[in-house]
Amino acid sequence: MTTVHRDAVDISAMSEVLATVRSFADEVDRDARFPTESMEAIRRAGLLEAGIPVHFGGGGLSLTQLAHIARALGAECASSAMIFVMHQSQVLSIVRHGKSDAMESLLRRLVVERPLVASATTEINIGGDVRTSGCAVEYDGDRIRLSKTAPVISYGEYAQFVLATARRSVNSPPSDQVLVVCEKPDVVLERTGDWDTLGFRGTCSPGFQLEATATTSSILGDSYGDISAQTMLPAAHVLWSAAWLGIADAAVAKARKSVRKAASRTPGVTPPSALRLAELYVVHEQLVDAVFGAAAKYEAIADSPGDLSAIGFAVRINNLKVTASSLVIDIVGKALQICGISGYRQDSDMSIGRHLRDAHGSAIMVSNERILGHNSQLALVYKGN
Repeated sequence: MTTVHRDAVDISAMSEVLATVRSFADEVDRDARFPTESMEAIRRAGLLEAGIPVHFGGGGLSLTQLAHIARALGAECASSAMIFVMHQSQVLSIVRHGKSDAMESLLRRLVVERPLVASATTEINIGGDVRTSGCAVEYDGDRIRLSKTAPVISYGEYAQFVLATARRSVNSPPSDQVLVVCEKPDVVLERTGDWDTLGFRGTCSPGFQLEATATTSSILGDSYGDISAQTMLPAAHVLWSAAWLGIADAAVAKARKSVRKAASRTPGVTPPSALRLAELYVVHEQLVDAVFGAAAKYEAIADSPGDLSAIGFAVRINNLKVTASSLVIDIVGKALQICGISGYRQDSDMSIGRHLRDAHGSAIMVSNERILGHNSQLALVYKGN
């Protein structure tokens, strides 16, 4: 990570960040509370603005570099990692699609003020399809109003900004969407549900009724269709997958510790669990290759809107999400088998419980069924490569 703008991102502070994240992870999970201490450590280290270009004062990190940070965070606290990556996918959308003086000014503010940026792309009664909206932007001169019922807004109560999708106008079809930057206090979130889940408990992702006012300059320059295809979706899938790789890393580390402990009891004799660990390494390496291969592919075509919007890339990036979420569940399950009762116990230093619950959230929070359904439609016209 040698290209980091050191004034904005202090990589030497990463070990301190990880120590903080690690120390509060179990408490965050147990109490399903926002990881306040961890996010403050991430903020102090300049990691929230890590993906903003250097000429705006940010860290100028590539998607691959952001993925390495997400992976490290994920190994300590999956909720903290997920908040980090969801924030980054929103910020990158502003970076690449703002296209106005107002958005450039916003990016400079994000560097100086270091607020969290959340996302409201889902909506009640659209069947989980983020590429359609029921709500619409309403205009009154250069002022706009937006009312949206969102089943989930992760860490919405703790974010200063919420990027919300909506129809371009009340007369626009559901697929003609824009992305609106909504800033508190001009966006009000009224909670409509609770967040008491098996995993990713610290992401604090209940439903909200969103009521926002803003100016027309708060609408990103590109259509949401382009933003999603070219930035938000690929960035989210790569960075989510990197966070899940971190979960897998933690589980593999505990499995390795268990095998070494067994080997120490019988010097010169390879324990049977060592074979299971060797098999685990194979699957783990597949996940590593999938994540960083996808990040490299994105970076190779990042400046080509045509390639990013191509059906083949959409299929590939959707496949990454399904592959990564399936592999992390497999890896953590295999690690639990290796650790045995020590991994099953909640009071053990080799407990796999939190990793197991978080891993299953990877396939549920953004449904693999919905993504595969979308890919099935693309498969009808995709010729492969």
